[in-house]
Amino acid sequence: MVSMSELCRIGVAIDGELLGQFDGLLERKGYPNRSEGFRDLIRDALVREETTDPDRDAVGTLTLVYDHHVRQLADKLTDLQHDHYREIISTLHVHMDHHNCLEVLVLRGRAGTVRQIADKLISTKGVKHGQLTLTTVR
Repeated sequence: MVSMSELCRIGVAIDGELLGQFDGLLERKGYPNRSEGFRDLIRDALVREETTDPDRDAVGTLTLVYDHHVRQLADKLTDLQHDHYREIISTLHVHMDHHNCLEVLVLRGRAGTVRQIADKLISTKGVKHGQLTLTTVR
């Protein structure tokens, strides 16, 4: 078994055009080398896989965009958030313009529970857009 601090070299065969696109992506994002880019892709894939386990502890951010003029929408969203005060550990509310608000919620709990809460909030009538991003402590 390899320890977490031991670096291992691997060889990867990859299509030249795909590698060129990957190198362009790395440059745009400011990666110092391909190895860092590959490591981040692997970590991202592992976190996405881990958060599919509904019993796995997870932390996430939920971003919502909605029109606060929609009748009783703000009250519904607030009530749902109060129903899950144990999992919703922080919120940020931003007035985007006269009609639209952006809320960012930080959630913590079992991945399945966090997803259910996010789905309830996103599917509330009047919410224009919602996106949940989950991570684990690795």
